[in-house]
Formats: sequence, C-alpha cells, structure tokens
Amino acid sequence: MEMGKAAAVVLAVNGKRYEAAGVDPSTTLLEFLRTHTPVRGPKLGCGEGGCGACVVLVSKYDPATDEVTEFSASSCLTLLHSVDRCSVTTSEGIGNTKDGYHPVQQRLSGFHASQCGFCTPGMCMSIFSALVKADKAANRPAPPAGFSKLTSSEAEKAVSGNLCRCTGYRPIVDACKSFAADVDLEDLGLNCFWKKGDEPADVSKLPGYNSGDVCTFPDFLKSEIKSSIQQANSAPVPVSDDGWYRPRSIDELHRLFQSSSFDENSVKIVASNTGSGVYKDQDLYDKYIDIKGIPELSVINRSSKGIELGSVVSISKAIEVLSDGNLVFRKIAGHLNKVASPFVRNTATIGGNIVMAQRLPFASDIATILLAAGSTVTIQVASKRLCFTLEEFLQQPPCDSRTLLLSIFIPEWGSNDVTFETFRAAPRPLGNAVSYVNSAFLARTSLDAASKDHLIEDICLAFGAYGADHAIRTRKVEDYLKGKTVSSSVILEAVRLLKGSIKPSEGSTHPEYRISLAVSFLFTFLSSLANSLNESAKVNGTNEHSPEKQLKLDINDLPIRILTFLAQKTPTSSIP
Repeated sequence: MEMGKAAAVVLAVNGKRYEAAGVDPSTTLLEFLRTHTPVRGPKLGCGEGGCGACVVLVSKYDPATDEVTEFSASSCLTLLHSVDRCSVTTSEGIGNTKDGYHPVQQRLSGFHASQCGFCTPGMCMSIFSALVKADKAANRPAPPAGFSKLTSSEAEKAVSGNLCRCTGYRPIVDACKSFAADVDLEDLGLNCFWKKGDEPADVSKLPGYNSGDVCTFPDFLKSEIKSSIQQANSAPVPVSDDGWYRPRSIDELHRLFQSSSFDENSVKIVASNTGSGVYKDQDLYDKYIDIKGIPELSVINRSSKGIELGSVVSISKAIEVLSDGNLVFRKIAGHLNKVASPFVRNTATIGGNIVMAQRLPFASDIATILLAAGSTVTIQVASKRLCFTLEEFLQQPPCDSRTLLLSIFIPEWGSNDVTFETFRAAPRPLGNAVSYVNSAFLARTSLDAASKDHLIEDICLAFGAYGADHAIRTRKVEDYLKGKTVSSSVILEAVRLLKGSIKPSEGSTHPEYRISLAVSFLFTFLSSLANSLNESAKVNGTNEHSPEKQLKLDINDLPIRILTFLAQKTPTSSIP
C-alpha cells in the first residue's frame, strides 16, 4: 500500500460535473447537495431513511456492458464517497421553471397531491424511479401512448416509503397510477385535467409522457470512467489521506486490517450505510472501508442445490433473483418486498442486515425468514473461511469488525410436499415499519404407506422481533410435530409448547401481545397446512375408503381452551 493524495470525488448532479476534494468521509450525499450545489429539492426529514423527503435517483455506469443502472436512494444515508463516478438526479433535474416541468410533477400538481411541498420532491423521484425501472423491462409489451410500462399494483407501492403529513395518500397514488397502462382512469380522483362525472377521462388530457426524455447519465462522465479504468486497475490500494478506502479484493481488505491505519474504534466498514438509519453513529468515524468493490462479495450463483447471494447484494437485487425461483424462493421474495422501503432496499444489503441482526438486538425480518429456509453463511476470520448454519451464526458472540460475511446460501427445497409461509405484524404493511413479531415456517410432509396418513416429515419454525436478542427456532415445538398428523389436539399441544418457548426479554413492550401474535401465526400455519393436506388427500383419493382418517380440521373442532386463548390474547386486526 502506498500513501498518496486522495483522489477527488467526481459526480454529476442533474447533468453538471462536480468535484469534491478532501471532503470528510462521513459527509452524506444530502449534505453535499444542499451545501455545494444549487439543489434544494431533497430535504433532511427523519435522517433515518424512513420518510422519503431526501430521495434522489442514483445512476451507475458499467463500461464493460455500456449499460446504465438507475435506482432511488436516501441521500441522507448515502455517503458522498460511495457515489464517486455516479450521476445523481434530483427533482430539479427532471423539471424546473426554466426548462419546464416533467409530467410527474405536473400530474402531482393536477391531482392535488401536494400542499406544503416539503415531501413532494422525494415523491417525484420515487415515482420517476419506478417509471424508469418499469420502462426498462424488456419482457413487457410497449404501453399505449401517454402511459408507461408501470402497472397499477407497482404504482401503489412506488411511494410506499414516502411520508406525507398534509395531503393524504389517495391523490399521490392517483397521480402515480395515471402512468400505469392497466389503470382505469375513471377510478382516479378529482383533478384539474377533466371534470369528474361531466367529462370522459382520457389520457390525452393528461400531461404527455414519453420514456427516456430525461438523460440520467451524461456522456462526459462515461468518458471519464472509461479513461480511468486502466489507471485504477494498475494502482495499489492507497493509504488514503481523506479516510476512504476501496479494497478490490479480500486480500487487500485484510492488508488494510493489518496496517497501522486500522483501528476498530475509528474505522467503519460500509457497503451502503443504511444501518446508520437504525443505529445512529455515536461519533463520526475517521476512516471508512467501502467493501462494495470486492467482486467476491457481489456473487449470485444459482445451482440445483440452491442460490448463493454475496453479502453486498442489495435487497432489491435479491428480490429480483429469488422471484424467479421455486415456491420457497418466491415466498422469501414476497416477504422481502415488505421490508423497509424501495429506496432503502435498493442500497441496503442482505449481508449487512444479517450482520446487524447478529451483533445487535435488531428486529430483522430477513434473518427470520432465511433461518426458516435452512440458510447457511460463509464468513472469513483472518485467513480462515468458516461455514455455519444461520442459526449457529446468530447464536455466536457478536462478531467483531474484522469478521467478514462473504455469502448467504439458501437451499433448494423444491415444491413437492413442501409448505412455506411467512408472517409479520407491524404498524404498517409496507414502508419502513419494524415488526412487532415476525415468523416463517417450513414443513415437508409425506404419506405414510401403512396408515395412508399425511405426516409432518420435517419442520422448521422460526420467530423473531418479539423481544429476544435474535431470531430463534422453536426446537421443542418442531420435535413434537415431527412424525405427527395435524389435528386439533396436536395444534393445541404445539401452542402450549410455543407459549413456553417465546419469552420476550425483560423490558420488552407488550410481551403478552407479542406472544399472542406468535401463537396466532403458528395456529394459522398449522390449520392451513391441515386443510391443504385434506384437500390433497381428497384429490388423490388416498382417504377414499377411510373417511374417519381424513385430515379434516375446522375451527369448531378445536378445544375451547385454544379458542379462549386466541380470543383473549390476539386481536383479529393483528393477524395479517
């Protein structure tokens, strides 16, 4: 490693080149935008990635493929150094008084979706990001004139992480849905474009939209990136004098660990920095090590055995990969869509979430669902590579900053005779809302040749966020259920065992409520499993001559004790 003058951070903001030399490594993108550029659209709201007031569009260029990738991000959490050689687009960049307003801005105004305006620039960029992503999808048909490839369902979720204290969300969602090709314009609310009830709703009356009207990555920055590739590849890792390090391999990272520059108390290892929105840094760090540039940590390997995700793969990318898979993978992807908000998922990493859950009492949904799926993790400590089940990893003492999580492996379970479900209860179903309780259950069943009964061959019951240090498997309940058919008496005993296993730590808020949620989740899963097995038995005719053996389970068959327990402990509104 060599000591050298720190290279300046170069980025484009709304198509204009900016250079920042010697900037403090803890400087956020939002701070830079508001103090070094004319941009005033993104604002500091919560400072936690939870309100969306600071959302911008970040674009990255890959010279190897000549492709630009765009995604929304929280500029209040994004560190300036992490967007070096990136292009940033704010609400001023898509439309303004000088150049004219973008259809997103015009439709938000026309649908009365803005009042005080504090949150509106972030709303604009969340919607614009959703439009860019949808219109780049090659597998979707070309939309009718004036519309985008966005669907109504996607439009409803595009602003799921953006909070508004004035308007109410109906007009905001209406403005976003007006771009969706499958929307019924007559269903949209009051607006300035047509008079509801008197005039027919027609897309021609809306401000015209054409994808690709906004350049998200200027050519001059592409040229700079191409010209700097060879120089960057041949240069050693500098001992930076601005405190920002970008190792390009695990070996380089460990050389940094061993150098005199490394001090655990003053160095922070980052991939996206979204964790600082959950646990605020008590002190600003002097040095940061950005591990996103290590190729091995970004791997995505799919095989007949399962899917391996590198630790710095973003949650959004993981959703994309897992959505194209079997039942278990698709269920995991569906649950991940409920974690955080789009502009946080775009940068937050799978590995960062798991490490935070291991080190701190973090209510991680991801740790719980991956635990139930039988996932394993690979870590590196010094020169040793170790593989643990996720359960073993979570149970270890908090790992130090020199322990590197390399990847997470999710095994292939197939779809035959496998049932997998996930649950969560939170203040809001979407957006940044930490779970009161989350759970995930996986069961493999088989048909007993002698009795013709469906038995639980294997089962995994994972619970988290209920007030414990980390997600757990309820082994006593699992051991009890293995080899049994699902009946009323079996469910009652499973609930009794679960109640003794879920023990919120002292000081946890509403412990009885959390326990009742856990019970309701298990009851819902087991009763659904029993009924699905019963339907399967009817279809296959395995119980044709033995009606008394059918796996019939009705709520009225359950003992009065479990009904009383659920009625007293679990409000019906808490069950998703």
